[in-house]
Amino acid sequence: MTPIPSRQLGKNGPQVSAIGFGAMGLSAFYGAIASDEERFKVLDRVIELGGTYIDSADRYGDNEDLLGKYFKKYPQQREKVFLATKFAIVVLPDGTRAVRGDAEYVHEQCNKSLQRLGLDYIDLYYVHRIDKNTPIEETMGALKELVQAGKIKHIGLSECSSDTLRRAYAVHPVAAVQIEYSPFSLDIEHENIGLL
Repeated sequence: MTPIPSRQLGKNGPQVSAIGFGAMGLSAFYGAIASDEERFKVLDRVIELGGTYIDSADRYGDNEDLLGKYFKKYPQQREKVFLATKFAIVVLPDGTRAVRGDAEYVHEQCNKSLQRLGLDYIDLYYVHRIDKNTPIEETMGALKELVQAGKIKHIGLSECSSDTLRRAYAVHPVAAVQIEYSPFSLDIEHENIGLL
């Protein structure tokens, strides 16, 4: 079997597998959830095949808890994995969703993710969605503090505009940008979006 190629994350980041494993489906959105042991087998196989970039989020059901249990049971696997997770989506009491990127929330959610994951640091911490009510500079300032505290290694943005990316990068380097791009979602090609 051909190994998965690797790519450097950002300008000075580590080598990570070019194809990441989106762990969302292990915990949410795609039908019945398997047992922890069955899901551990999936993670073992992903890593065995070279899928060492694993992507999670605080809003993917029990995903971070599952990964925390997995790394506790198989601590040797943590050394092989580059782990990304995300924050910013809030589910309100009525079931609707909102977005938060204020500094207090950034710190609070990072600490909660670290606790669920059972880890001292997160390799790549994404802003899952951009909070239009909080300047990106405030969000990035809080993330920069988390980098300085050693709680996260790299910062990523998800579903952002080119202007937001430039403003964010002025505060601290952004190592990764996650944007939907598929035959079903080509809107980022439009010149008014400004991403390609």
